[in-house]
Amino acid sequence: MANTLALPFDLSGIRLQPGQGLARQLYQALRERILDGRLAGGTRLPASRELAELLGISRNTVTRALDQLYAEGYVAGRVGDGTYVAELTRQRPQPAPPPSDALGSPALQRLQQHHLALPPVDAPRAFRIGVPAFDLFPFETWARLQARFWRRPSLARLGYGDPAGDWQLRELIAAYLRNGRGLECDPSQIVITCGAQQAISLCAQLLIQPGDRVAVENPGYRAAGHAFAVAGAQLQGVPVDADGLQVEALQRIGGCRLVYLTPSHQYPTGVTLSLPRRLALLAWAKREGGWIVEDDYDGEYRYSGTPLAPLAALDRQQRVIYVGTFGKLAFPALRLGYLVLPPALAEAFAQRRALDMRHSEVGTQAVMAEFIAAGHFQRHIRRMRQAARSRRDTLLREWPQAIPGCAPLPMVEAGLHLCLRVDSLAREQALVSAARNAGVEMNGLSGYWLPDSQAPEDARAGLVLGFAAVPEAKIVDAVQRLRQAWKL
Repeated sequence: MANTLALPFDLSGIRLQPGQGLARQLYQALRERILDGRLAGGTRLPASRELAELLGISRNTVTRALDQLYAEGYVAGRVGDGTYVAELTRQRPQPAPPPSDALGSPALQRLQQHHLALPPVDAPRAFRIGVPAFDLFPFETWARLQARFWRRPSLARLGYGDPAGDWQLRELIAAYLRNGRGLECDPSQIVITCGAQQAISLCAQLLIQPGDRVAVENPGYRAAGHAFAVAGAQLQGVPVDADGLQVEALQRIGGCRLVYLTPSHQYPTGVTLSLPRRLALLAWAKREGGWIVEDDYDGEYRYSGTPLAPLAALDRQQRVIYVGTFGKLAFPALRLGYLVLPPALAEAFAQRRALDMRHSEVGTQAVMAEFIAAGHFQRHIRRMRQAARSRRDTLLREWPQAIPGCAPLPMVEAGLHLCLRVDSLAREQALVSAARNAGVEMNGLSGYWLPDSQAPEDARAGLVLGFAAVPEAKIVDAVQRLRQAWKL
């Protein structure tokens, strides 16, 4: 039903759609006209009966709409004289302030320089970085466990929970780390987070002050650097070579408060921090009173022997904070990670996290706990490791033997990606651009360096390829398209 009101003031254009809350529609239409001045203050509205007849709706519908306008102060009644539009003070619209005014605070200014780019929203393609073989995740098992939990959840678990996370899940994570990774820890040291990025952000919030120097691998995981920079840190890039982070270079940085690194499988170069470097790094932390944030994002993926023990397993001074995630074993959208903290820090980290999001969603924690307890988790790890190895082998076998300007593929003994050097930045950009035009994803190594890096521009060039995101057949197809795009 739609009628135009023939009245001495402008109520034209009101269109009421049947079956969609007529009273609410009429209320919104009248309010809009009052706010934008089409119904001026002091204007007398028709009686409810008249409005109902003109609009072809019931008088009760009109009354409900007017009652809402009365309650919110848009109209007022005069005894014996009907309903009038209230006199509202309207401010003349002001032009939007320039962006510099809107970004006046130091925190907002830092955020403009240090934030995460939006991720791709489509299904994984070769050779996307940071994505495991989540096409192999046992979704039916997960759905069954989830349905069982929500069918009759304990009422005690439906209120506000422990900001450190579900105790059963923390117990199971501690047991897994002891048995599977050689890291001795107590459940009370574990804080569940919304993925590894929140864990890193908590370290930035609690362990540094604005102006503190924080060392990061260079090239390295830029998202971690952004988290520390937004907290006010002065980022200090530390070079990486075949043995990982150069601890001697770290020791030359005066007043460094914290170092963040990925020792098991350096992101993005793929090297492993050697044992002498690990021991030297722990000695630095003891001597300087510094903190080490160890991001073990894909430490479960080791293709020769068992996974390496984390750096935290060697720590005897309680200076290492261990960051773990389920995102590289299940799928990133799960948003489930954890911190293993020195006992003196665990309660403070839980308290700080509670101020951001109170606690994690209970269902995901409970289902993951059951997933681990029932043995599904360990079976899934073995399956994921086998799949990643097979996909790695396919890439190594199919990759062109000689690409002008590119080094050969390196040995790949761990992780979900590899990195190969390119002889110039121009060549890197040409290869990446041609690949993307052919529908193949890859990242340039140059994007992982800090902006003020001292390394020569061409020394930063390379290609970073994830090999676990898609099955073997798609890897073969992607390499064939690369051969055509690169004219090999």
